[in-house]
Amino acid sequence: MNGSSDEPVISPREKSLTIGAVRKTLEKEFGNISISKIRYLEDQKLLTPKRTEGGYRVYSQTDVARLRTILRLQRDEYLPLRVIRQELSAGRAEDELPAPSPGATRQARRFNLTDSQAQTLYSADDVLADTGAAPELVKELIDFGLISGRQRAGATYFDENEREIIRAVTELARFGVTGRNLRVFKTSADREAALLEQIFAPALRSRSNERRSEAVESLENLTAVTGHLKHLLLVRDLRRLVNQRR
Repeated sequence: MNGSSDEPVISPREKSLTIGAVRKTLEKEFGNISISKIRYLEDQKLLTPKRTEGGYRVYSQTDVARLRTILRLQRDEYLPLRVIRQELSAGRAEDELPAPSPGATRQARRFNLTDSQAQTLYSADDVLADTGAAPELVKELIDFGLISGRQRAGATYFDENEREIIRAVTELARFGVTGRNLRVFKTSADREAALLEQIFAPALRSRSNERRSEAVESLENLTAVTGHLKHLLLVRDLRRLVNQRR
C-alpha cells in the first residue's frame, strides 16, 4: 500500500455510472425517467456529467443526487426548470427536500391567477421532454379543447398552466384515461368558471384598482374553496365504490 498522502482516496460511493445505470437507479422513484429526459436536462445546463475519451457520459454520485433533486422539484413542487436552476445555484440540495413516503400523493402547487410566470411559453419539444407525454396525447388534448397552445414562427408553444395540464393527463393516461374521457373535467371546469364569473365579473370590470384587486383576491380564495369542495364530493362518491362490497 502506498502511504503517500498526495493520492486521492476514492470510496466505493464515488463509482461512476453510465447514463443507463443512472436511469435504472432512479426509475423506482421516477417511473417515467428516460435517457432522453436526462440528456435534455444536460442540454439545459442543469447537469454536467464528465465524458470518457470515447465521448460517453459518466455520472458521479453527486451528479445522481443533483438529478434526484431536480426531478423531485419538478414532481413535488411543479417548479419550471428556470426556477430549479435558481434553486440549485442558491445551494438547495437533496437533503433539504422531504423524502417521499410510500403511497404518498403529490401535491400540485397552487397557481396564482395573476402570476406573470404563467405567461412564460414553452416549446412543444420542451414540454414533451419535461412531462414525458406522447405527441399523440398532446394532439388529442388540443382536439378536445383541453389545451390550445400558441403558434410562434410555425412552432407550437404552451404556457405553464397548459404544461401542467399535459403533465397531469400524462399520469391519467397510464390508467387508460383518454382525451375523450377528459371532457367531463372540461365541462365541469367551464361550469364552475361561468358561476364564478357571474359573481365577480362586475368587480373585475370596475375602474377602481382597489376593487379589482379585492375581487382577484376573493376569486383566488373562492377558487381554492370550490376545488376543495369538488375533492370532498369526489371522495364521498368514491367511498361508496370502495365500501359497496364490504
